[in-house]
Amino acid sequence: MNPVTVYRALNPADANLVCSRLEAAGFHPFVVGEIAALTMEGYALASGGIRVQLPESEFDDAREFLDAPAE
Repeated sequence: MNPVTVYRALNPADANLVCSRLEAAGFHPFVVGEIAALTMEGYALASGGIRVQLPESEFDDAREFLDAPAE
């Protein structure tokens, strides 16, 4: 599995919400950088955000899912 970033957030709540939406839709996401962002103020911004990643094979479908308007 080659993980790729499908979403970046500056706070853990946002990253985990997106991760949960993707999981509910059948994807296999995980959050990277959440703990570090919580330990040092400004780390999430300095490091490029808290990342939601998933297998590369799911990237295109996941981007389409996230870009679709919510019903």
